[in-house]
Formats: sequence, structure tokens, C-alpha cells
Amino acid sequence: MDATQQKKLSAQAAMKFVEHGSVVGVGTGSTVNEFIPLLGTRKHDIDGAVASSEASAALLKQHGIRVLELNNTGDLPLYVDGADECDPHFRLIKGGGAALTREKIIAAASKKFVCLIDHSKRVDVLGNFPLPIEVVPMARSYVARQLVARGGHPVWRPNVVTDNGNVILDVHGLRIVHPEETERDLNQIPGIVTVGLFALRRADVVVCAGETLERA
Repeated sequence: MDATQQKKLSAQAAMKFVEHGSVVGVGTGSTVNEFIPLLGTRKHDIDGAVASSEASAALLKQHGIRVLELNNTGDLPLYVDGADECDPHFRLIKGGGAALTREKIIAAASKKFVCLIDHSKRVDVLGNFPLPIEVVPMARSYVARQLVARGGHPVWRPNVVTDNGNVILDVHGLRIVHPEETERDLNQIPGIVTVGLFALRRADVVVCAGETLERA
């Protein structure tokens, strides 16, 4: 079974978490792009969706789903998104699609975070996938020096400006054995907007190739 088929199965399995009359938080990326058309089949059964990126908002509208602002909805019952890596404790690396800040906000505001992955995203220790970090442009070089001091090798992602007007540094060479501690530490560096570690707010449910795993 190839990755696309696995993503389709995970998207199908995620639909069982969508509650009648609810507002659904929707992430960004190739797996979520399989989920949005399915959500569109229930557009008259839900109140709408909150999108983590302009790209997802456009796709939601294309499928006739009302896009709402998180400021107007309050907390959400459900957030559905993908991940670049997922460890056995449902801690994640996200941000390959450069939407990590809005993704983290929606995840924090949601009661249940359902993460959709394929088998290639499952790892024992996070860090093989370069850790994305969203940075205020004027702080890029300063933040990069701080990351080097912590053993990382930051690379400025070329030709990428986030929906928030910031830049992305992808940090190579990290083996993240204590994700919560690493997330807290990096959050303290001035100029960092968001770290693509979802450890303090990890997933509640992981759906891998259609198999649903729930955190105790």
C-alpha cells in the first residue's frame, strides 16, 4: 500500500470523530487534503471549519464548507491534521507545510487532536525530519546562532514566507529525546514565534493508514 492510499484510509477513519453540528479545526498538508473533500460530504451536517492556513481555507471553500475565525468560535471539539513525524507517545514534529503557528494555536484550542499519518511518519525518537521553526525575519540570524549553540544545523527555507509574514528555519541534526524540555527551551529564544514540536500539546488520537490509536 503506497503512502497516498494510507493517507486516504486515515482520512476516512478520521470522519468518525466529526460531530453533528460542530465546528471542525482543519490542518494543512497532503493528508488533510484527503480529509477536506470527505468533510465536504457533510457540509450541511457541520457548522463550519477553522483553517490553519490560507491554502486549507481555500480548499474548504472549494468544497462548500463555511470557513470561520477561531476568535469567533471559541474552543473546538475536534482538530484534524497530519504530521511529519510521530513518536510512540504521540508527540509530533509538524511544520513541513509552514503552517505550524496556526496549527499549534488551533490544536491548543481543541478538545481532541486527531493526527493522520502513514507508516513512514512513525519514529522511535523525533528529529530525523528537520525541525521547522517559525522566526520573525529580523531575528533570523540571531535565532540561528542560538540553535547552533544547542547542537542544531539551521537552514533558512528558501522562498518561503508564512501566512503570518515570517520565515522558517529547518533545524537538522537534532535527536530529540526529551521533546517537552526541548520545546520549552526553544520557546524562550527571542524571535522564535513557534517551534514545530507538538509535545506539550501532543495528539490525542493517531490514525495510521486507517488504524486508530488512542492515547491513554
